[in-house]
Amino acid sequence: MATQETKQLDEIISSRRAMMLMGGTALASIMLSGKAQAATLTDNDVLNFALNLEYLEAQFYNLAAFGVTIDKLTTPIPVAVNGGTAGNVTLKPAFTKVPFSNPLISAYAAETAVEEGKHVTFLQSALGSSAVSMPKLDLYNSFNTLANAAGIGPAFDPFASDAFFLIGAYIFEDVGVTAYHGAAGAIQSKATLGAAAGILAVEAYHAGLIRTAINALDAGSGTLAGLTQKISATRSKLANPSGTPVDDIGLTTVNVSLNASSGSFAATTFVDADANSIAFSRTPAQILSIVTGGATNNQGVFFPAGLNGTIK
Repeated sequence: MATQETKQLDEIISSRRAMMLMGGTALASIMLSGKAQAATLTDNDVLNFALNLEYLEAQFYNLAAFGVTIDKLTTPIPVAVNGGTAGNVTLKPAFTKVPFSNPLISAYAAETAVEEGKHVTFLQSALGSSAVSMPKLDLYNSFNTLANAAGIGPAFDPFASDAFFLIGAYIFEDVGVTAYHGAAGAIQSKATLGAAAGILAVEAYHAGLIRTAINALDAGSGTLAGLTQKISATRSKLANPSGTPVDDIGLTTVNVSLNASSGSFAATTFVDADANSIAFSRTPAQILSIVTGGATNNQGVFFPAGLNGTIK
């Protein structure tokens, strides 16, 4: 039975970690919630937007690798800060961590979980008394809704296996790359730009590793690659409801010529980039549309009650 979120996604399909560390003073006007909304944003506003998305990724990876939310780790990461109240994380009934069978994928999940947790604590420290608490997150119904919208099926569990974990991770990391690229031109502080460039590099490492691991696990069958193509098409439609431009490429095989030679060689699209091999770029509104499933009030999918802070 179609849910309200599914209907919203279907309408969009038939008819970008997000703008992190961006200088807020450069944004005199920004598109949010599907309409023009004039706003003068501070750096803290934008950093808090980033923090919302870091909470999401940190929870996903730590749950996959260690089976607990970040506030339940041996060294807990706070989710309620500055007197705020943290939202809960919705998980499937009888949740357990991913039953990894491939030690390399398990190691990747653990390393990324640690790194995403560090991003949360870094932003909390940078924001100090201005940091927002974690909003309500959904890591259960969200994946089912997006799977249905992408034509994958009525349900999808990223915690069920190595392969499904990689597909779940695929949903997040490419979005982070497009968000950081979108932020670069508006950053005012050189120090902030340097930090953003460093985080962008880590995001690109993650995204490339995910794509490489998916390709290896697919072993030429094309099954998992087909899922990435559907996810990329859905992200692009959510970010660009008119259908133009297409700013997302899933894993596929293409023929390329090297150094203008007449020879043609088969290559896999490990890099999600445009014709000039430049990473795609997305605005805050596009990122919000992806992570909330295109909900008109930006409350849906991964953020069922919306984000905390000014940009939401």
